[in-house]
Amino acid sequence: MNKRLSRSTTDRKIAGVAGGLGEYFGIDSTIIRIIFAFLFIFAGTGFIAYIILWILMPEGSASNHTFNRSGKNRSNDNWSNF
Repeated sequence: MNKRLSRSTTDRKIAGVAGGLGEYFGIDSTIIRIIFAFLFIFAGTGFIAYIILWILMPEGSASNHTFNRSGKNRSNDNWSNF
């Protein structure tokens, strides 16, 4: 399996940077967001690091399917429920 670092198209709040990092490292994106917030508040570098990653990281392709813990496909952002 070929893992590639890219911004998430499904797990995004602003630009998908934290979601992409979470998918790449196999951890919850909330942890990445907390790290960015901690760095922003205490070191002042979280915002700058986020902007740099936003510019450098390519956006992930829409063909990448991610699954939530129940095994359901999340790539459609749950619009299929409506």
